Amino acid sequence: MKKISLLLFCLAFSFLSAQVNRIEPPNWWTGFKNENLQLLVQHPNIGAATPKISYPGVSIIKVNQAKSPNYLFIDIAIDKSAKPGTFNIVFEPEKGKKIIQSYELKAKSKPSEEFIGFNSSDAIYLITPDRFANGNEANDVVKSMQETTLDRTHDYKRHGGDIQGITNHIDYIKNLGFTAIWPTPVLTNDMKNASYHGYAMTDFYQVDPRFGTLTDYKNLAEKLSQNNMKLIMDQVANHCGSEHWWMKDLPFSDWVNYQELYEKEKKYVTSNHRRTSNQDLYASEKDKKEMADGWFVSSMPDLNQRNPYLAKYIIQNSIWWIETLQLGGIRQDTYPYPDKTFMSNWAGAIMTEYPNFSIVGEEWSTNPLLIGYWQNGASNHDGYVSNLRSSMDFAMQTIIPQAIKEPESWDKGFAKLYDGLANDFHYASPKDLMIFPDNHDMDRIFTQMEENVENTKMALATYLVLPRIPQVYYGTEILMQNTAKPGDHGLIRTDFPGGWKGDKVNAFTGDGLSADKKDMQNYLTKILNYRKNSKAIHDGKTIHFAPHNGVYSLFRTLNDEIVVLILNKNESTKVDLSIYEELNLKGKKMKNILTGEEIIWDKEMTLNKKGAFIFTTKLN
Repeated sequence: MKKISLLLFCLAFSFLSAQVNRIEPPNWWTGFKNENLQLLVQHPNIGAATPKISYPGVSIIKVNQAKSPNYLFIDIAIDKSAKPGTFNIVFEPEKGKKIIQSYELKAKSKPSEEFIGFNSSDAIYLITPDRFANGNEANDVVKSMQETTLDRTHDYKRHGGDIQGITNHIDYIKNLGFTAIWPTPVLTNDMKNASYHGYAMTDFYQVDPRFGTLTDYKNLAEKLSQNNMKLIMDQVANHCGSEHWWMKDLPFSDWVNYQELYEKEKKYVTSNHRRTSNQDLYASEKDKKEMADGWFVSSMPDLNQRNPYLAKYIIQNSIWWIETLQLGGIRQDTYPYPDKTFMSNWAGAIMTEYPNFSIVGEEWSTNPLLIGYWQNGASNHDGYVSNLRSSMDFAMQTIIPQAIKEPESWDKGFAKLYDGLANDFHYASPKDLMIFPDNHDMDRIFTQMEENVENTKMALATYLVLPRIPQVYYGTEILMQNTAKPGDHGLIRTDFPGGWKGDKVNAFTGDGLSADKKDMQNYLTKILNYRKNSKAIHDGKTIHFAPHNGVYSLFRTLNDEIVVLILNKNESTKVDLSIYEELNLKGKKMKNILTGEEIIWDKEMTLNKKGAFIFTTKLN
């Protein structure tokens, strides 16, 4: 009799604790402006079940069946009266046992208006986590995943860097003068090869266990917040990895673009990468479709954001991460590739909920017309409204190295910088553009500058003083380079010295660093820490003067603070300061922020070396 009672108890407990395979988002919050939520539920034959909820303020509006019998999409309304708490969703099948799924509504930690995004007062440190620092060797290899090789000698294998490695070195990043961190994606990337980079996600709600846990990610965000720093999340709306869990059983046949062709003929259509088709008055429908619907590469299936369920999934996923990590911004990968109407809706949904938030979109183009098209406030010929605050300034990124390296002439050298900055009239808000010397996809700035230290310094000073939001790639401060293999992504993403036990050189402490590398660390630290508190650089008016005799000058002014950047290609030259009469600087005491030397701005200035000179009227 006791055995029978025990069996019945176990069966009852099993019945009560039954859960669906997946429910996404895995939790939600009360207090949103948008009171609607759509749950994706995945479980064998769940499509034939009827879901029921009995919780004050929460009601089911509509139940949507998918093409696959293993999915349900449940539209839920969360009234303002709903209280935080946990409730059950009961799934009643046509035949068989009920499934009871618990679901939690959390209280928002702060009002949406208090989510402050990155802006021109910030300087962002971009990190490839696998290559920065190994803070937890226990997660280096996860046997259950497809790529289990750890090989630091191979540019495209995993090296073991992780979230904890970043957290361990927040003080280093902060002391350099950065105010925000942008790690490349750390969500699960269970691919067979080159999974370290993170851009072929196989689960949009899970941290890759080789990078750590959700707790580790939250801890990073919290530690940054404690240091008045922001966490920017790298997200991908355009594609997933070919090993994503839903690829084995798609909810709808149009969940992925060209999926039926792929299933029938094992073919896929690659994007033509003709990003201008988004704006081109004359582009064919064929070119537009192949651009937006083609797969980025064979391992990255192109998501169809015109499917309304997928569209809601992506929007809710972004909001879930904003709330979960208390984000200070999103960087959206391959911005022109998804359906552009969706991207407007995606950014609009986020900015409506979080009006002071920031999103930057990657438009890899050197044409300011294309870059400006994606920024909110642009006067676009087709009436397109992006709702995107920031775009990435690949145009100016390209111009600055050219301007510094080229011999001076009427239309070359500094003339390119002067003319390039003049294109700012096209942008709705130049200071909200993100500028950068390099990133994880392009040659490092030291390589671009042909390993000329002084030219590299000039370039970096320019990026950091312009009316922009600057982003600097990890290792720039120690002259990391990829000169042996230009364009090679694996080498561009080199391990940061000192991030692993046994490293002979430690850039975090300075042990073993060459004099040039220590000098560059010090150089960037001085500029960044001045920039951190410079209202003139954050929000000031910009005035620049046409280059003359190998000298280019740019001024940032706000109230009593004037910051002067002078770039000089001469070994020694005298600058006639009367040229700058309109700035009313004559007789004023100014400080060189790089040397600490004070000068009086008078009739003439002697520049006794080639390089960048930064002066300020702020003496303390």
